[in-house]
Amino acid sequence: MSTLFLILFVFSHSLCVLQTQGLNSADEVNDSLTYLWPLPSEFTFGNKTLSVHPQLSLVVGGNGGNSSILRLGFDRYKAIIFKNSHGVSSFDRIRGMRLSYDVTKLKVVVHSDSEDLQLGVDESYTLLVLKKDGQSIVGEATIEANTVYGALRALETFSQLCTFDYGSKSVQVNRAPWSIRDSPRFAYRGLLLDTSRHYLPVDVIKQVIESMSYAKLNVLHWHVIDRESFPLEVPSYPKLWKGSYTKWERYTIEDALEIVSFAKTRGINVMAEVDVPGHAKSWGTGYPNLWPSASCKEPLDVSKSSTFDVVSGILTDMRKIFPFELFHLGGDEVNTTCWSSTRHVKQWLEQHNMTTKDAYQYFVLKAQEIALSKNWTPVNWEETFNTFPTKLNPKTVVHNWLGPGVCPKAVAKGFRCIFSNQGVWYLDHLHVPWEDTYNAEPLEGINDVSLQKLVLGGEVCMWGETADTSNVQQTIWPRAAAAAERLWSRREATSARNGNLTALPRLQHFRCLLNRRGVQAAPVTNLIGRSPPIWSGSCYDQ
Repeated sequence: MSTLFLILFVFSHSLCVLQTQGLNSADEVNDSLTYLWPLPSEFTFGNKTLSVHPQLSLVVGGNGGNSSILRLGFDRYKAIIFKNSHGVSSFDRIRGMRLSYDVTKLKVVVHSDSEDLQLGVDESYTLLVLKKDGQSIVGEATIEANTVYGALRALETFSQLCTFDYGSKSVQVNRAPWSIRDSPRFAYRGLLLDTSRHYLPVDVIKQVIESMSYAKLNVLHWHVIDRESFPLEVPSYPKLWKGSYTKWERYTIEDALEIVSFAKTRGINVMAEVDVPGHAKSWGTGYPNLWPSASCKEPLDVSKSSTFDVVSGILTDMRKIFPFELFHLGGDEVNTTCWSSTRHVKQWLEQHNMTTKDAYQYFVLKAQEIALSKNWTPVNWEETFNTFPTKLNPKTVVHNWLGPGVCPKAVAKGFRCIFSNQGVWYLDHLHVPWEDTYNAEPLEGINDVSLQKLVLGGEVCMWGETADTSNVQQTIWPRAAAAAERLWSRREATSARNGNLTALPRLQHFRCLLNRRGVQAAPVTNLIGRSPPIWSGSCYDQ
């Protein structure tokens, strides 16, 4: 009976939402809204419709114009834009279909030839799509960017301007001319993907990365290992991946390199995480000496120097894979009971005049030293800051998750911070509606402009206890897109009065765009995240 009541409640609630929206068909589009996601910083538009040639050609300029990343990106977006268009066929000519087009070339000027992808890389761009008159270059849309990664963001925006018209069977740009000047609000716009709780095949990880690029997210936080499983190959300690669920649920070095390379061509960094000293039970499957004892298996044994040799070996091997300057060392949810209840660890603590809290600090700081020695900037979950803020290395990036108010405290002490308040940005919390995700503000409580600059950005977290290949994408999307606009677009635009009312139809439109691109994004307005539609209807109404 309780299950039936829940189903009826969700059904009736969703019907009320749809009635409140007042949308009866996909044709009822609010023309006053700009259906670009995330919303650009500055833009103007007109009232003309331009046609785009199905054989749209790329014209490049600038020192970075010959970048292979740019050319691959153009080919990728061209395939998306013209997915429903099959060129000009002889049948079209017989029917008198259009043989001339307003936009035949896409000119892309990239000023820098550097393809270095690090935190804070310039992602700004300008995009012009102008009508034919004396003020424009006839037949061209123009992108200008300082880096190839800014050009990639521009290509995404251009692809969203292009729509397929089923009447003329051609691609059009509506509301032209367009003039867009855009740049991100935050340098760090992340998504955590957990492959320890459930193994995700490499192709699925690539699908997630591809979909991230559509929302202009730029950091994949790969939570690759945890207490449940250790699926990653570590050549220095080859028995570690005995901690994988099975021998078929593993990532080779080559797999990891392929994921990093794939992400780079989309302008996305990969930040790996090795969570220590807790969340490490799986390590001991291959090396039991890492456990305090056979009956008490985490945190990692703090009393043995060999434990830190293993940590160093893992980081040494991973440094060859992950070039991103940030590396996550975890440090959360450390229950130190095993240390105080295991005889040899307890004796070590007494010899060093340490409490278990002291040992927790000792382990975290030693792990930070190892990461810093390999030219990484350490990122740690907020418990480390909450417990011993004055002892953390000053380069530490504090990663908030437990609730609000941590970033204001961290930046006040000079630390940089990443916002991931679990109450709004944990995607496995299925009861959190899109508007709560959208309205979460990383700078809340920080009024000093100089301190605001210490907030790198934010990250939505896809923890994997209840998500695997069968449902991970519909759990991520569309709520991750709500956070993505908060992180990219100007605060004035996302926090405007009645902002949710204008954001909702735009987010529904973006969710349908994701669906058309093959991303299994769930309905926006359902009461429970990732749940399927409750009845028949248009994608744009859900």
